[in-house]
Amino acid sequence: MNNGGSLLLHLLGGIALLLWATRLVKTGVQRAFGDQLRSLLQRATENRIRACGLGVLVSTALQSSTATALLLVSFAARGLIALGPALAVMLGADIGSTLVVQALSFDLKALVPVMFIGGVAAFMLSDNSTVRQGGRIVIGLALMILSLGMIVGTSTAMREHPTLTFVLSRLGDEPILSVMLAAGLTWLLHSSVAMVLFIMALAGAQVISLDLALVLLIGANIGGGLIPLGLGWREPQAARRILVGNLAFRVSGAVTALVLLGSLRDLPWVAGQDPARVIANAHMLFNMALAAVFLPFIEPIARVLTRSLPADESREASLSRPLHLDEVLLDQPALALGAASREVMRLAERVEAMLSDTIHTFSDNDDKRRIAIRKLDDEVDALQEAIKLYLTRLTRQPLSEEDARRAFDLILFTTNLEHVGDIIDKNLLELAAKKRRHSVSFSEAGWAELTEFHARIVRQMKLAMTVFMTKDVAMARELVAEKDSIRVAEKRATERHLARLREGTTASIETSALHLDMLRDLKRINAHIVSVAHPILEASGEIRQSRLRG
Repeated sequence: MNNGGSLLLHLLGGIALLLWATRLVKTGVQRAFGDQLRSLLQRATENRIRACGLGVLVSTALQSSTATALLLVSFAARGLIALGPALAVMLGADIGSTLVVQALSFDLKALVPVMFIGGVAAFMLSDNSTVRQGGRIVIGLALMILSLGMIVGTSTAMREHPTLTFVLSRLGDEPILSVMLAAGLTWLLHSSVAMVLFIMALAGAQVISLDLALVLLIGANIGGGLIPLGLGWREPQAARRILVGNLAFRVSGAVTALVLLGSLRDLPWVAGQDPARVIANAHMLFNMALAAVFLPFIEPIARVLTRSLPADESREASLSRPLHLDEVLLDQPALALGAASREVMRLAERVEAMLSDTIHTFSDNDDKRRIAIRKLDDEVDALQEAIKLYLTRLTRQPLSEEDARRAFDLILFTTNLEHVGDIIDKNLLELAAKKRRHSVSFSEAGWAELTEFHARIVRQMKLAMTVFMTKDVAMARELVAEKDSIRVAEKRATERHLARLREGTTASIETSALHLDMLRDLKRINAHIVSVAHPILEASGEIRQSRLRG
């Protein structure tokens, strides 16, 4: 494998597998524990130490500080987390991603067969969603180990290729260029973990010197800050401040590290050690140092960022305005319907955010979240009106039967989404305010039932959004079938609540009206959500007289 083209092909294959495996693990974690991780992040309040620790935990689970950053951005955009705690979370998230690198720096090849057997068995044999996603995670980890073996094997062969070794050796004389190259590659790969593991493989195979590997590591850390900034640049200024602050931490640390790099060679953890291990340790120490230096000053830094990046009121207002409803496209129905569909997805994402956050207003001690959700409802109303008017104007033109039906379906789904927003705003949020005003609490069993019921409705909302995008008949059937199951679940929850009333449970007596109204409103929301499936099932002949075929 001495041919340069063959070497490059094998190397890119190993990197591609590493990226796919990393994504596989992250997807499994998000699907199995996403709600719990979001809930953890929302507890990041004014305690910067706790916020940093939560960042470590969430980032380690997701194997990505970028994923953690994007979760924070979604919270900040809705006014659910202050800048100081969010920056503290990001300092912890950067440490968390280094723990993933540490774990994968050990020789774990012997575990791969066992991991594949266990992961595939869990994914294919279990009906439990969490167990299946756990299997996905284990498979992803095994693939990561295999991909690292591919990269190391290719890297070893690279030592024998004169052109490649010459190019890499020349980089050692250009530290600034090397940093820029590593930052760019990290952004291109969209994974700082994958980039650091790649650098470790090159250093471990002695394809590059330790000095060059450390310089590339510095660049990878800068690139790790560029990734979420690029992905979240169109978010409100309150969210972008988090990403700018995170990048500023990394750039400050990188400049300092470059200055001190020459004095690091003689340190005990560097001299005479395995180069791959040195890179893993240096990566961790770099991010721990950032947390140690910046965490004590997180609030003054937050104030500086707020003054330096003031809110753009015109841009903030534009969030409630349509982005895709181009008037020029009205003469081209297919393009206009596509634009309207993209706008409906923006609307659905806002409604989904409202629905997900509403349950927390029943346990909050302030009105911050309720105010943020009400602001989202204003955006929902504005977007729904704009979409409806756009589609109404479109339908005044001659349309094919298919286009006319599609426009009607879009108006129907948009209207139902607006109804969901109204139920949340005018009913559920009022119930939350009433609970807080009267200082009452649900019984432990009652609250568990309500949160479980709410979680099922949120899952329905996410499935409905997928059905809207894919028009998948099987998923549409699942959405409608779950409606019957939820109706049964609501009836059983009501019966259990009435049983607690007969037993004289004080908390249940005090919150009886709240409990029953919540169940009723969530069931109404589900009815509106499921509406997206009806046109798909009717078109495929799956529905007969408004019922699913047997």
